[in-house]
Amino acid sequence: MPSTHKKVIVRKLDRDALQGYVAPTSFVVDGKLELLNTSGKVVLIELKDVKGVYFVRDFNDSENVSRKTFAGRPRSEGLWVRLKFSDNDVLEGLMANDLTQVIAEGFLITPPDTRGNTQRVFVPRTALQELNVLAVIGRPEAHKKTAEDIRQEKLFMES
Repeated sequence: MPSTHKKVIVRKLDRDALQGYVAPTSFVVDGKLELLNTSGKVVLIELKDVKGVYFVRDFNDSENVSRKTFAGRPRSEGLWVRLKFSDNDVLEGLMANDLTQVIAEGFLITPPDTRGNTQRVFVPRTALQELNVLAVIGRPEAHKKTAEDIRQEKLFMES
């Protein structure tokens, strides 16, 4: 298998799961997930039937995320989001704070436990009941004060 295909476990809304490979940039075609299963056949799955596409390190381990929420504020940059699925399951993660990386069919998030088997999760919009942005986590240098404007006259002098 070329390195351009990523290992995934597709969790369907009916709790069924499929293992296979997807092209990381174009795995959604005409509202369907294009999956190359482990026997080498291309399977098209309706996005309305998919709960999540879990990009995993190994097929042997479970795709279940060990931690579904962050213990504290995440350190990585991005949008801290909470996803509530149509079956009332909740998952938190980080999304890129970049509109060029958002696709119309769903959201790609990084789960709280980056050391686990699941590296990323693609969640179709149809699987969600709601999505809440909890915080925007930016770069530290974005919050630094700019140099004082020398045109502004100081009214109160510190001694």
